Amino acid sequence: MLLIVAALCLTLSFVAIGNLATMPARHRRARIRSAATYGNLKKTTDHVDRTRFSERVVGPAVGWLSRAMLRLNPKQSLESIDALLMAAGMRNWTAQAFLASKAAAGIGGILVGLLLGSASSAAGAFVFALILGAGGYIAPAIIVQAKARNRGNQLSAELPDALDLLAVSVEAGLGFDAAVAKLCHYMHGPLADEFEIALNGMRIGESRSDALKKLAVRAGTPEIAAFVRAIIQADQLGTSLGRMLRVQATDTRLKRQAWAEERAMKAPIKMLFPTVMFIFPAMFIVVLGPALLSLKQLFSF
Repeated sequence: MLLIVAALCLTLSFVAIGNLATMPARHRRARIRSAATYGNLKKTTDHVDRTRFSERVVGPAVGWLSRAMLRLNPKQSLESIDALLMAAGMRNWTAQAFLASKAAAGIGGILVGLLLGSASSAAGAFVFALILGAGGYIAPAIIVQAKARNRGNQLSAELPDALDLLAVSVEAGLGFDAAVAKLCHYMHGPLADEFEIALNGMRIGESRSDALKKLAVRAGTPEIAAFVRAIIQADQLGTSLGRMLRVQATDTRLKRQAWAEERAMKAPIKMLFPTVMFIFPAMFIVVLGPALLSLKQLFSF
């Protein structure tokens, strides 16, 4: 424990000495940069230093940690992690940042485990470090997968209403792009956001089929994938788009109803475990407690 604290203090002292030694040069470069950009957008020295620190330290650290995580688990790839993050709606995150967060959480769990277990024994410190390190490593993936699953369920639940609105708009004489724009205006939620991204792609020159295929990849749900295939097939064959949207809306609504009935049938089984663990013991104490006390008094005589 003392060696760990001493190493941390030594590292912090080296960082502080390095910052103090390079401070005049950094201030000189900042003044030269501010003089060179005089008349442009004003940037404070703190902002420049903060940006330079992120480019100098945070970026390489994230890259190194992500490469180490890929070497540790060669089965995972950046493409699969990007797909998972897109399915979870975490567009501001990159695969490298996610892997670095897993590594940082694991290392933090190990350090916290060492601090907590050092009060008991070396074996306790090892056990705490192992448990908390594994938990910190696994927790980000579990959280992202849960978010992706919940978002996929929300997308599937919102799809029938969106298809109804698209069908009404197309049958009223609007084109598909205008119907999608109407949907983005009147609906809110993750499905409307995904359609808005696809609509922006079509507005900048991307073909409808490519934009919808990217929508299906980002959503990651079979219902939206089936809807995209139907739209692409209707474009290729020249069939009625309004009728196809009506059929798709009816089909997805039936699937949503079946999914809700399935969850309702699973509810009693899921309620059985907390009932047995938390409610039955309290009932046994209330019901059998007086009888046990009476038997104890009877046998004591």
